[in-house]
Amino acid sequence: MDRQRLFKLFIFIAILAAIVTAVKVFGFDRYLEKDRLQSWINNFGSAGPIAYVILFSITPSLFLPGLPVTVAGGIAFGPFWGTVYASIGSTIGACLAFLIARYFARSQIENLLTGRLQAIDEGVKKNGWLFVATTRLIPLFPFNLLNYAFGLTKIRFKTYAITSWICMLPATIAYTVFSSSLLDILHGRVSKELIIGVALIVIVSSIPVIYKMRR
Repeated sequence: MDRQRLFKLFIFIAILAAIVTAVKVFGFDRYLEKDRLQSWINNFGSAGPIAYVILFSITPSLFLPGLPVTVAGGIAFGPFWGTVYASIGSTIGACLAFLIARYFARSQIENLLTGRLQAIDEGVKKNGWLFVATTRLIPLFPFNLLNYAFGLTKIRFKTYAITSWICMLPATIAYTVFSSSLLDILHGRVSKELIIGVALIVIVSSIPVIYKMRR
């Protein structure tokens, strides 16, 4: 799991570096000024944030990665509103998958969770909301699959929704704040958002390591 996490982090950094290099080489950075991008977003009025939240809401149900959408929110809306919209979208998406599993596709989800459902169900029975919190902060199971899995347990929807929202928030803040500084990186500037974002990502990434050490 540690090697897989490091590999994903390496791929993320490599892709980010490749994008930055390509943008600089081909001169696309002149089209990515913050003021220009913000003006373009404002042209959509209230439809921009709504469209973003809807996009994020359907991402977990389609088993698509949420990180690129989170990064896009930070770039498009900045650290504060990007965090707000990404948090709303990711929470709705997690709740939507939960409800699909509980009321509409139980047998299909059970087939997907062969060999894992028992462990998740036992975890909920023993620790309730604390198990939800732990699995949100520490990637013991694939994130999108976990959303469906909780729908098959006996945990209350309200408990699941609130716990998921709170415990997904740290990572959402970290990656949104970091991504809000990407346009500055393209122009060779090191902003306070970049420094804060990197620090938050390091803190969030260290949670699983600390958890394993304490166990």
